[in-house]
Amino acid sequence: MSIPKHLLREIIKKALEEDIGSGDITTEAIVSDNMYGKAVVMMKEDGVIAGLPLIEEVFHFLDPEAVVTLKVSDGAFIKSGDIIAEVYGKEKAILEGERVALNFLQRLSGIATYTYNCVKAAHGTKVKILDTRKTTPLLRVLEKYAVKVGGGENHRFGLYDMVLIKDNHIKAARGIAEAVKKVKAKVSPYYKIEVEVSNLDEVKEALSSNVDVILLDNMDIETIKKSVKIINGKCLIEVSGNMSQEDIKLIAPLGIDFISMGKLTHSAKSLDINLKIKPTEKERRFNLL
Repeated sequence: MSIPKHLLREIIKKALEEDIGSGDITTEAIVSDNMYGKAVVMMKEDGVIAGLPLIEEVFHFLDPEAVVTLKVSDGAFIKSGDIIAEVYGKEKAILEGERVALNFLQRLSGIATYTYNCVKAAHGTKVKILDTRKTTPLLRVLEKYAVKVGGGENHRFGLYDMVLIKDNHIKAARGIAEAVKKVKAKVSPYYKIEVEVSNLDEVKEALSSNVDVILLDNMDIETIKKSVKIINGKCLIEVSGNMSQEDIKLIAPLGIDFISMGKLTHSAKSLDINLKIKPTEKERRFNLL
């Protein structure tokens, strides 16, 4: 998964407008337009880096002549103290873009790192770790990108690219069978049908409706085992419901196909990453590159 260039610039433009507003009054009072500098971006804790295309775009947006040198690539596991990138350009642009660049980098790297750890917990099984739609509004494309960088997989991007019949849909249709029937009557067979279930009776009803994926939601381990036995390979099985890394280790070997986790995007801790500026004279700028 890659981030479309036009979308990347649109997000960055909005983020910079939010932060800079009518102008960075502190920087404008201290730094002149002809002052150039070098900034070093450094990891302060171990983790998987994600979001490097964003820091490039942030500084190029503010200073088209800025030179951003990436020392690593997205997806690399980086140790605390390692340098991620160096930026040469106008000090004013570096100072104005610092927080936006770091916010993106810290947030996406946190998601990638947490995803990496969850994928590692499922190692040795066939289970794929999926994200959900529990993302920050308007930043979904970035957060789902970070999940992919961390080794996870993307579930549906939005309401438009997959059929997922959840508990409230089932209530509105007055049952799983009726909900599936209505979907099959109106939706192209191109779309796979997934149904969320919460007990064994619903598992049986979903299975008899010939769906593609059954989502076992908030079930205990014993109920999951019984569900897997009932389904018996007749469709794919997804498990969800406040999953933790320890839960993954227990559930992944049970014969399921997917574990979906809202925590990948809504609860991942941002990584500690900083930026330090090192002033240089304008005439020495190109000698430093």
